[in-house]
Amino acid sequence: MTTMESLIGLVNRIQRACTVLGDYGGGDGAFSSLWEALPSVAVVGGQSSGKSSVLESIVGRDFLPRGSGIVTRRPLVLQLHKTEEGAPEYAEFLHLPKRRFTDFSAVRKEIQDETDRVTGKTKQISPIPIHLSIYSPNVVNLTLIDLPGLTKVAVEGQPESIVQDIETMVRSYVEKPNCIILAITPANQDIATSDAIKLAREVDPTGDRTFGVLTKLDLMDRGTNALDVLEGRAYRLVHPWVGIVNRSQADINRNVDMIVARRKEREYFATSTDYGHLASKMGSEYLAKLLSKHLESVIRARIPSITSLINKSIDELESELDHLGRPIAVDAGAQLYMILELCRAFDKIFKEHLDGGRPGGDRIYGVFDNQLPAALRKLPFDRHLSVQNVRKVVSEADGYQPHLIAPEQGYRRLIEGSLNYFRGPSEASVDAVHFVLKELVRKSIAETQELKRFPSLQAEIAAAAGQALEKFREDSKKTIIRLVDMESSYLTVDFFRRLPQEVEKGGNQSASNVDRYTEGHFRRIASNVSSYIGMVSETLRSTIPKAVVHCQVREAKHSLLNHFYTQIGKKEAKQLGQLLDEDPALMERRQQCAKRLELYKSARDEIDSVSWAR
Repeated sequence: MTTMESLIGLVNRIQRACTVLGDYGGGDGAFSSLWEALPSVAVVGGQSSGKSSVLESIVGRDFLPRGSGIVTRRPLVLQLHKTEEGAPEYAEFLHLPKRRFTDFSAVRKEIQDETDRVTGKTKQISPIPIHLSIYSPNVVNLTLIDLPGLTKVAVEGQPESIVQDIETMVRSYVEKPNCIILAITPANQDIATSDAIKLAREVDPTGDRTFGVLTKLDLMDRGTNALDVLEGRAYRLVHPWVGIVNRSQADINRNVDMIVARRKEREYFATSTDYGHLASKMGSEYLAKLLSKHLESVIRARIPSITSLINKSIDELESELDHLGRPIAVDAGAQLYMILELCRAFDKIFKEHLDGGRPGGDRIYGVFDNQLPAALRKLPFDRHLSVQNVRKVVSEADGYQPHLIAPEQGYRRLIEGSLNYFRGPSEASVDAVHFVLKELVRKSIAETQELKRFPSLQAEIAAAAGQALEKFREDSKKTIIRLVDMESSYLTVDFFRRLPQEVEKGGNQSASNVDRYTEGHFRRIASNVSSYIGMVSETLRSTIPKAVVHCQVREAKHSLLNHFYTQIGKKEAKQLGQLLDEDPALMERRQQCAKRLELYKSARDEIDSVSWAR
């Protein structure tokens, strides 16, 4: 059978681990809060309600700071561990794990000092809890969270918002469905005006989670009693009210031992004419046992949901850590390997864009199938081969000696002038493909999840790829200009041999000389040149895409980062580390995830270590 000690101790250990990792509820929602899933007992009461005295009476030690105004300014997670009879009593703080306190006045001072460390010597409050574990044979296994006392007005030195700040902090604990509310109310105050009961009623209207504690029963006016409250007539709760008699101020001043105070409390109820019949269910010792037993039953009921939350959170954290990537290695060899792996991941995505596995590569085909033909169709051949321009070019080519048969020099000049027009569309095709490749590099970098961690490496890869693409573009332009120049360097002779020559018509020479300068003659020349240019245009329409793909696309696919690989291999460890300058926010996130994952796995192991035999 699972023991009460093992169940409460289990929650104690998980709570301490939560605090170490900064999980104490009320966070920013970045992670599921394990703290908020753990059952706890929150002590709630107004200032001067006797809250501190109840806790000290349960512990059997005088250890809490005292004074006027707000004394408790940080939540105090008080974990009580019952030890064997005769064992020494001592206390430990989570923030001082290697130090044991046997002097409980030193515990009081450390609580005050640790509070001031976070809040300063002001009257500000902080949600960061202090964890205090007390080991004693005079306690029961129990965990209590002492919260700042509710107040109605801000006093000197306190911000105006202090009233609302305290209530917000207290609510963040007690509104959780797994929180047991210990509502402290002084008996010499009207129950209808109790801050603790008012708040408990708002967050727990059914009263299932609320335990009412009535303090200062011995300070009520003579002739009055609190039986209407203790017996549930004035305000009924699901759980019975418990009356407490605290040490008087005179006892506190005389440093009356808490164990003696407990005995006096028992005697008070046993001999009281008003409360004698309730004596067995009154007092701080009974309250501690009642709470311990109830907390154990709540923990037992909550374990399945806590386990489910832990398993779900572990899956989510492991998935996120996979997404964030592994930590950066320290040695240069491992860093170089990591950089090359990241480059290969980018290169793989880039090739997928080109090969059709991802969208974008089809835009290159669009350049060849749409943009290039459209540009070729718009070339101004009509103006270049107009009758007026043909007459001008042919006449200039003839010089002082008119051509005898066919104006060969005129033909050559007209063809060369026409071929020059192909340079523009050819170079535009190179530039268009270059733009597409640059855009695919940008997209591929953005889509390489592993690279998102390293902005400097992204920039280096983008720069290296940009330089390589620029070189490919220059090579491609040289190649396609060479293709155009080749067409100008050697004209296709067979084409012109098939053209009907004027001298073969059988006309006499004088008639031919007359016809040589007519408009019809120049139109025939223009038509012949146009036909030849059309043939060349079809050839270039096929060869330009081949040259561009060979010089740009193929090279980008096979050797985009070759120069970068050469340079990266020469870098020193410091330079490699600078390339892997991960975003600090991502590093912090990974560390948080890793710590939180460690917490959840530890919590799972803790739960598994408890014997759940029924």
